[in-house]
Amino acid sequence: MISHITIDQRDITYDSRAQQTALSVTVHHRDGITEPSVLVMDPGQVELYAIQLERAIALRNVAQEAATR
Repeated sequence: MISHITIDQRDITYDSRAQQTALSVTVHHRDGITEPSVLVMDPGQVELYAIQLERAIALRNVAQEAATR
């Protein structure tokens, strides 16, 4: 069974013919085994995750500012 997936620190690739973005990830299994894989996203998914990540970054910044007060 898979426990979680982490994003690898590599550049994202874009295939203009397929109109897909590929993000390298590592799949972590509960037994400790890991394996490389790829998360493939269409343009709509990329835009959605970009919005969600921007929101997460903004929320983190607000939390950090509140912690320094």
